[in-house]
Amino acid sequence: MEDFVPTSLFWFTLALINAGLAEQKGRSRLNWFLISLFIGPVATLLVVVWDRPAPTNGSFTESLARHRAARELSNDQNRSSQ
Repeated sequence: MEDFVPTSLFWFTLALINAGLAEQKGRSRLNWFLISLFIGPVATLLVVVWDRPAPTNGSFTESLARHRAARELSNDQNRSSQ
C-alpha cells in the first residue's frame, strides 16, 4: 500500500507525457491520455513507434489553417490600407 502513491504519480505523469507526444504526432491528446492511464508504458511505445497519420484532403486542420491564413492576410491588407 505504501507504494501506491509513487506508482500512481508515475503512471499519471507518464500519461501526460504520452498525451504531449501524441499531439506532436498529430493524434488526439485526450484519447492518448486516457489510453495511457490504462496501458501505461505500452502506450508510450505505440506513440513513439507508430508513424504520423497521413493527412487527408479537406481535413479539419487543413481547413482551419487555410481559414487562419486568409484571416491574417485580410488583417494585413486592412492595416496597410489605413
